[in-house]
Amino acid sequence: MVSQPARDSRRGDCETVLHRPTSELMERPLHVVLGTTPEKVRELDALAREDRRAVEFLYTSLGGGDPLPLRLTLVMEEGEATAVIVDLRTLLEGAPPVQLSGLASQLSHELRNPLSSVKMAVQTLARNTGLSERDQRRLTIANREIRTLERMLWQLSEYGRGTTPNLEQHAPRTLVQEAMAMVTPELTERRVEVQIDEAPDVPRVRVDAGRLRPVLAQVLLNVAMGMTEGGAVKVAIRPGPEGRVVMELVEPASLLPEEKPDSLFKPYECHLARGAGLSLAALRRVLQHQGGEVSAETAPGTGTVFTLTFAA
Repeated sequence: MVSQPARDSRRGDCETVLHRPTSELMERPLHVVLGTTPEKVRELDALAREDRRAVEFLYTSLGGGDPLPLRLTLVMEEGEATAVIVDLRTLLEGAPPVQLSGLASQLSHELRNPLSSVKMAVQTLARNTGLSERDQRRLTIANREIRTLERMLWQLSEYGRGTTPNLEQHAPRTLVQEAMAMVTPELTERRVEVQIDEAPDVPRVRVDAGRLRPVLAQVLLNVAMGMTEGGAVKVAIRPGPEGRVVMELVEPASLLPEEKPDSLFKPYECHLARGAGLSLAALRRVLQHQGGEVSAETAPGTGTVFTLTFAA
């Protein structure tokens, strides 16, 4: 039975994923809501109660519409069997081919080992107090570029990853602060700060923080790179429609190109990413896997506004 404990915070999810208003789903048998059989629902319930994050797939017609592919992640949440449901069409839109996904993961893994050795060597040299000021500057640059390569490898791996995220409740402000910490040396070098404007009573969001933080950090850095020294990256956090949470990042120095805004989220087609063309593509992939979304638009006199939407 689909019951009320989800309250209004899930209304947007019902309409977005199941394409039916919440009022049509509340207090209805689950097999009716999912367009399947009672036996299948009992099987899903048993898998959820095992609490091992089992993943099941359904291909179903909801409300007489076109068949819809759904992915269900089955877990125990606050003592209740729960299914996190995602429309697979959303995940597959713009997704990398299977071959590319495997290659991205393997390539990222293979490159991390030699890069770690280079990093250790550079850090060891930097501890040599007898180096000239010029050599110290060169090592500082080398360290910075190594961190850039590490983030690019992470994005490449994340863009190709298709595993089920580990969703937990997190405060949006904390997510931004933790992402900032990952790029603190670069922000400090550019003398750019991040200003967070959070509305009152913003609910927590359901995300896999370990996968979100690195891609969010890179987007913050991309925005910072377009600013003059002493500037500020402005992040606004507020309650969104239907119980969701909205985070807005403003990039005042850039305007969207004439092509469709969605091209910004295709790998290496983003003219705003300044050499890190996977950052927005990886961010969209991560958010979509976690029930969220990201969009961009140009606001007169403001620049480019990136809007991240999270499930509360």
